[in-house]
Amino acid sequence: MRSTLKFAVPLAVAALALGACGTKGGDTAAPAASGGAAACGNYKIGMFGALTGPNANLGIYIQNGVNLALDDYNKKHADCKVTLENYDSQGDPTQAPALAKKAIDDKKVVGIVGPAFSGESKAADPAFNEAGLVTITPSATNPALADNGWKTFFRALGNDATQGPAAAKYIKDTLKSTKTFVIDDASEYGKGLADIVRKDLGSQVIGNDTIQQKQTDFSASVTKVTSSGADALFFGGYSPEAAPMIKQLRDAGWKGTFVVADGVKDQSYIDNAKDAAEGTIITCPCVPADVAPDFQAAYKAKYNEDPNTYSGEGYDAATILLDGIAAGKDRASMVDFVKAYDKKGVTKQLKFDAKGESADIKVFAYKVEGGKIVSDGEIK
Repeated sequence: MRSTLKFAVPLAVAALALGACGTKGGDTAAPAASGGAAACGNYKIGMFGALTGPNANLGIYIQNGVNLALDDYNKKHADCKVTLENYDSQGDPTQAPALAKKAIDDKKVVGIVGPAFSGESKAADPAFNEAGLVTITPSATNPALADNGWKTFFRALGNDATQGPAAAKYIKDTLKSTKTFVIDDASEYGKGLADIVRKDLGSQVIGNDTIQQKQTDFSASVTKVTSSGADALFFGGYSPEAAPMIKQLRDAGWKGTFVVADGVKDQSYIDNAKDAAEGTIITCPCVPADVAPDFQAAYKAKYNEDPNTYSGEGYDAATILLDGIAAGKDRASMVDFVKAYDKKGVTKQLKFDAKGESADIKVFAYKVEGGKIVSDGEIK
């Protein structure tokens, strides 16, 4: 994507902001003077998401951004460092409540980056809300998450109520598809997103299907798609299912365009789908790496690769929490701090509406080209 974007900030500026005792609504505040964990470096932030299992890459990309933010903060606060506590959900909603309790019970944890997935967010966020522990998700996009009245819920990116219509617009206006098939994976994220695309495409949807996560044989779906005459297929789901699905479709001779969303924006998709991945269109409310060149350079210096899906959003979510710690906020006061937050991050202006949604939303298209995921512009 090569659109003109003006919200990126140099990493040095972000680091200086972190070192300036934090901000709230644009004002600086002194850190706690005595006694508390903020003064002696005992506070933690949590990272909640898949760090192992089939969806681990997404969690690791986010974690890398969080660790980079911690590096920047701790360089400026060497005498009161903040540490990271990881809560590896494996992307499994059934594990989320127990992990949420573990985070809540650790009183040194003053905020959570995550949960990373919509299903685990739905399962864990009621407990976080009851405990008053702030969560800032850098990647969970189901719109309904913001409709629960959770006072501790914040989302550092656009939701699927914006991504879904953008994907439908791309399918109609850029691909010029007139016969689109839609498949979802029955997950909180995948079905929710696919249903929005179905609604926006309307009568040009010529077929629908549902598969299950961890499914590997898609022969029934392949038959439905190939016999439908579809010139495009939208899949709402994740990369572990997307890769074998498109391989089996290509092996069956289907020539249409495969369109997926942020749950598939992962190098593992290309690694597993091989040549079948070529030409895939990926939508994502995540900014391309080159939008914030200084952040890109710092990330590459640390990890020897460019920032990946939601790395920047992970950095920004962590930065908000770290700014709060620098301003002397604890778990109880962090909620109001985040509500009032309004500052440029590496991905966007970091500000939230009354429901905890990001106030600055953009959706981008990416394409698999030459075995790599490359930017294809903002969807406007």
